[in-house]
Amino acid sequence: MEKQRAERRRRMVLVPSPFQGHMTPMLQLGTILYSNGFSITVVHTHFNPPNPSNHPEFNFQSIPDGLTADDVSTGINILITNLLNVNCQAPFFECMVRMMEQQQQHPAGDDQIAGIIYDEIFYFPEAAANQLNLQSIILRTTSAATQISRLALLHLEEEGSSPLQDPNKLQDPVPGLHPLRFKDLPTYRHEIMEHYLQLITSMYKIRTSSAVIWNTMHYLEESSLAQLQQQCQVPVFPIGPFHKFAPFSTSCSFLNEDTSCISWLNNQAPESVIYVSLGSVASMDKKEPEEMAWGLVNSKQPFLWVIRPSSNNAPEGIDLLPEVLAEAVQENGCIVKWAPQKEVLSHVAVGGFWSHCGWNSTLECLCEGVPMICRPCFGDQRVNARYVSHVWRTGLELENELEREVVEKAVRRLMVGEEGEEMRQRAKNLKEEIELCITEGGSSYKSLNEFLEFIN
Repeated sequence: MEKQRAERRRRMVLVPSPFQGHMTPMLQLGTILYSNGFSITVVHTHFNPPNPSNHPEFNFQSIPDGLTADDVSTGINILITNLLNVNCQAPFFECMVRMMEQQQQHPAGDDQIAGIIYDEIFYFPEAAANQLNLQSIILRTTSAATQISRLALLHLEEEGSSPLQDPNKLQDPVPGLHPLRFKDLPTYRHEIMEHYLQLITSMYKIRTSSAVIWNTMHYLEESSLAQLQQQCQVPVFPIGPFHKFAPFSTSCSFLNEDTSCISWLNNQAPESVIYVSLGSVASMDKKEPEEMAWGLVNSKQPFLWVIRPSSNNAPEGIDLLPEVLAEAVQENGCIVKWAPQKEVLSHVAVGGFWSHCGWNSTLECLCEGVPMICRPCFGDQRVNARYVSHVWRTGLELENELEREVVEKAVRRLMVGEEGEEMRQRAKNLKEEIELCITEGGSSYKSLNEFLEFIN
């Protein structure tokens, strides 16, 4: 699908949110646009900046974000996001003015600005786009089902029937949102719910942007996308999965990937390893790592386990475990601080993925035909986990307190049980359908070409 460089190359300005699950798809989208004839400028905050050396083909512009050390130390991404949407509006406008002034000095040259693509939770660029008469486009980095469930959550809050206010309703189905229960709605803990509702209210106001890009596909979410397109006054382009369209694989990770685990995987039997990774921001309480470790060891299945030191305030992941257990883990498992996930999931030795069900991880797993153990922590992870386990039926969910017996049973159920084999077959079938979506004539392939025509 790569196009030859036109006589006059146009520039897209990308504004990613500074969190791993948001930065990754935005930079993947950038590589897709770059391969189709666009120059790319990434405007980012001082907080959590991307690594320019990973994308030497892009131009990077940093803007001040006004965050204090106290703001960052809260570790609460929703509060930080709300602050950034206020603090960054003026600096972003000034940055765009400078870029346009440079453009006016060379009107016959390359790199005329074609528009701005901004993350859905980072909506401050829209005001600058309006003032400067530039096209703006929203990138939604979650599933379409997540947006529908967020809007439903807002409606419930307006009615005064928040699921958090009535724990007896948590297992009840949400009317009109099958298969979601109230407990599956994308909520956060009580003390930050007000800030979260403020964020999603601002995100889903009627905006002046000219289009919406989605990192999903018709085959996965046809009914949800159709419902949202009916509500939307502008074109919707589901062109996922981005990582399959991106013409070259470059790491977008904030953390250093330990590729030594690939050598370990090379020595394991096909589909024998369960890969365990709870993402870049999910955290565990002090008891859970030990219960997980005992359950994994007792399952007798080889495992590759990502333990981020920051999630448990420990210098090394293995140090979290008692000495006897640590030895048992090392006999049958491999522990790393961070893994090259797409390479791991595509490895022939991997037969299951224990995940927090962030949307990027979910998509990467579905694309490789790997069944899942779902352990969502917050927000859209709950929606994704419910769809994996009850719509696509390629995984099972661990919902209650983690105990070693429960972990052992779940791992064996997925990896060697009959039910797990059925999930694995459905996952492989889904992988084939996704591959059809991204090949010539497929829905995502068509949608990408329609989007490129839209912005050219």
